[in-house]
Amino acid sequence: MYPGYDMTPVDAREARELRMEIEEFHADYCWTLDCGDVERWPDYFTDDAVYRITARENADAGLPVGLVYADSKAMIRDRAFALKHTQMYAPRSMQHFVSNVRVLQAGVAGVKARSNYLLLQTLVDGPTTLHQAGRYYDTFVRANGRLLLKERQCVYDTVLIANDLVLPV
Repeated sequence: MYPGYDMTPVDAREARELRMEIEEFHADYCWTLDCGDVERWPDYFTDDAVYRITARENADAGLPVGLVYADSKAMIRDRAFALKHTQMYAPRSMQHFVSNVRVLQAGVAGVKARSNYLLLQTLVDGPTTLHQAGRYYDTFVRANGRLLLKERQCVYDTVLIANDLVLPV
C-alpha cells in the first residue's frame, strides 16, 4: 500500500457521491490532456500541489524518487509551458483511461482516492502502444465548488518504461 493511504472506511453513500465526482474530474482531466490542451493542465491543481510520476518499486519502498516531480502549481505550469513552447518531440496522440476509482478517506482536509490508469500513445508514423499503466494516488480538496488535486502520485507498474515520457500522465 502506498504510504499515507490507509483503508479507513468511508460512509457508503458519501463514497458513492465522491466517487462520481472524482470520475467526472477524471473525465475532464483526461479529455483536456487527450485533446493536447496541456496549458489547461495546471488548472486541475492547487497552488501548493505535488505532482509525481514514480515506479511502483520506489513507491513501495517509500522512496520519493520520481521521473517527474513538481511541488507547486507554478512548477506544473512551467512544465506545461515547456511542453507547449520549448521542447521538441515527435507528434503523438494520447488516450488516458481511468477506472476503479476508490474513495479511501474523506474529511475536512480533503479526499484521498486511488484509481487505475492506462495511457496509450500513438506516434504519427507508428502503431498505438501501451505507454504506461499504473495507479493514481490522489488527494483532492474542494475550492470554489470543484475538486482540485492537492497531490497526484502516478505510480507506474513496471521498472521498464518508454524513453519518450513527455506528456502528463
